Amino acid sequence: MTEILLNLTVRPIPYPQEVHDRLQLEAKEIIERYPHPRSALLPLLHLVQSVESYVSGTGIEFCAEQLGLTDAEVTAVATFYSMYRRSRTGDFHVGVCTNTLCAVMGGDQIMSELKQHLGIGHGETTADGAVTLEHIECNAACDFAPVIMVNWEFLDNQTPESARELVDSLRGGDPVTGSRSGIPLCNFRDTARILAGYPDARPGATDGVAGPATLAGLHAAEQDSTDGGTK
Repeated sequence: MTEILLNLTVRPIPYPQEVHDRLQLEAKEIIERYPHPRSALLPLLHLVQSVESYVSGTGIEFCAEQLGLTDAEVTAVATFYSMYRRSRTGDFHVGVCTNTLCAVMGGDQIMSELKQHLGIGHGETTADGAVTLEHIECNAACDFAPVIMVNWEFLDNQTPESARELVDSLRGGDPVTGSRSGIPLCNFRDTARILAGYPDARPGATDGVAGPATLAGLHAAEQDSTDGGTK
């Protein structure tokens, strides 16, 4: 908590000029998508998060300047949503769901074993900067419990063994594919940039490929249609 407060209250250190100029151009592009400039605050927060892997005091000041808001107004939003990080985040943010169903299906055990395996606690990052581990609240994926999210992409039906293999693959640079997207995960900063509204450059990102969990409802509807809706 102390680190979080310091990150948000210390006097912001300005971005290097070339970074500031690039962000300003990109911010202008994002703001022009909205009828009211302040509506662009959420994607702008993702944009600055893509620079430092968290929303720093510098990022808050930058967003406020672009939108004509106060630092307090921007901070209120940045600290409300858990998707905006308040301290530096590793290349892969690994969130283990420990809400009710995931917990009883093994989420608590997964979290405990990952802490031991990685040698870090909740909210901490491995020494190599690869993995930040957190327990997270329900992400509405209870039918595939227990669930892990990596950079906000689902990894369904996890076990302690698969979770250990997952983080080892992430740290080793091996490609890891999300359960829903069907394409390899990207790092945290690139994810933030995509969430800011910039194109996803990963191969297959625009080809309509999806994982089995994403298509389960569609397949069920198709089967129901084939059966004449009698079930």
